[in-house]
Amino acid sequence: MADPIPADERILQAALRRFAVDGLSAPLRRVAEDAGVSAGLIIHHYGSREKLLEACDQRTLEVTRTEKSGLLAGGSGELLAQLAQAEQYAPVVGYVLRRLQAGGPLAIQLVEDFATSAVDYLADGERAGTITPSRDPQGRAEVLMEMALGALLLQLPAQREQLDLEELPAWLRKYTQRIIGPLLEIYTIPLLTDRSLLDAYLATTAGPDPTPSPPTTGERP
Repeated sequence: MADPIPADERILQAALRRFAVDGLSAPLRRVAEDAGVSAGLIIHHYGSREKLLEACDQRTLEVTRTEKSGLLAGGSGELLAQLAQAEQYAPVVGYVLRRLQAGGPLAIQLVEDFATSAVDYLADGERAGTITPSRDPQGRAEVLMEMALGALLLQLPAQREQLDLEELPAWLRKYTQRIIGPLLEIYTIPLLTDRSLLDAYLATTAGPDPTPSPPTTGERP
């Protein structure tokens, strides 16, 4: 018999889903009803709505770090496995959409936290030999996160008052199928045929680039 899920974990899972469905202003009593606890128990475990939202932020970062690290280490097999399990990511994706939609300092902080996490799992990929080292790991991670989250926000299935988490997995699959091919091409086959633009930029800003030239177009390092 499986161990019962602790109350604080039930609250956190319920909050991710409820905030994704109804937005970040969803009543805590609805979260409590979803988790099968009293509203007072939410305050007991998390102290306030803001602290509960911070816990939701941390959970999205943990899930992203785990899945990205697994993808970079597991290669194509892990990619296919994650694509086949879209349903389990729906609450996290929905929550991130709501957080970005709300904007403000907390949304900015979440994006910065995603970038910091990306630095770590990209470094894991470098050590595993699946990611090319960067002359600016932090800058690369920030741009990648801004591009990924910005593209997700532009699609914005959460622009409606309520987000249907039952429909979101199908939307995720359709969205992923549309972007995965072009993204993998951009990431594995350089868009530019040489690095003359980068060299010209570096010559006027940061001096010589200490990193070696990348492989010839289309070749793996």
